[in-house]
Amino acid sequence: MRPPECAICDTEFDPFEGGDTVYFRETESDKKQNQRMERQGLTGHPPNCDWFCNAHLKQAQDLQHLHLAEALVQMRR
Repeated sequence: MRPPECAICDTEFDPFEGGDTVYFRETESDKKQNQRMERQGLTGHPPNCDWFCNAHLKQAQDLQHLHLAEALVQMRR
């Protein structure tokens, strides 16, 4: 996993004090990557997941039905 840094504002934070990861709908590419990692027993940051600080967490959670790239575009507007 990447260190906790908000995908929107780049704020680094302690996840024990707030903020969290949010998993979004997988693209076909995400599915293949996640399956490959699982099959090979690899660890790493899932392609359909990102960190969000407390200020952006609720908005990200509300957009979980979208692909990550789509959610980030909407959140940055």
